[in-house]
Amino acid sequence: MAEKLTAEAHAAALTEMAAAGWAHDADRDALTKTFQFKNFIEAFGWMAQAAIHAEKLNHHPEWSNVYRTVEVLLTTHDVDGLSELDLKLARAMDKAAA
Repeated sequence: MAEKLTAEAHAAALTEMAAAGWAHDADRDALTKTFQFKNFIEAFGWMAQAAIHAEKLNHHPEWSNVYRTVEVLLTTHDVDGLSELDLKLARAMDKAAA
C-alpha cells in the first residue's frame, strides 16, 4: 500500500515537479499538468503509453482529453494526498511526452 509523502519529501517533490511544469493543487494535495500535442492522434497515443505505466504501477490518473490537450491530475486517494506513486507516474508521463 502507498504511503503519504512526509513533509520533507512532499516539499522536495513539489520543487522537483514544479521544475518539470507540474502545479500543486493544495485543495486536493495533487499534481496537475496540461500536456499539449500536435494533434489528437499524438495525444491519444501518449495517453495509451501513460495508461500502460499507470497499469504497471496500479495507480491511475484523473485525466481528460479534448483534441490535442490532455489535462492530468495525480493524487493517491488511499492516503488522501501525494505518494511516491504520483511522482513515478508523473515522471513516466513526462518521459513519454518528451
